[in-house]
Amino acid sequence: MPWDDPRVFQLLSLILLGCGLMGLASRRTLLGMLISVELILNGAGLNFVLSDRFFHQPFPRGEVFTLFIMGIAASEAAIALGLILLIFRRRQTIDEGKLRELRG
Repeated sequence: MPWDDPRVFQLLSLILLGCGLMGLASRRTLLGMLISVELILNGAGLNFVLSDRFFHQPFPRGEVFTLFIMGIAASEAAIALGLILLIFRRRQTIDEGKLRELRG
């Protein structure tokens, strides 16, 4: 069965990572960039679970790392959405090209 092959999940993880990187490079809005970062983190989490599931580690390290990634992603999303709302209320746009104050 193809679901027993770890290469299927590695390919899916690589696709998630690639879509996240392409989205991060091509998106101009802060919300699109946030979604792209979430895709990258999901690809990394899938890769950790894959390594733990198919390479039979004695301790479930992959799941533990994935739980940390999920916690980091949730807190990052909450903080980023709060910042995006604050920027939108002040500037009436979330297009990063129009936000000159963010350049440093």
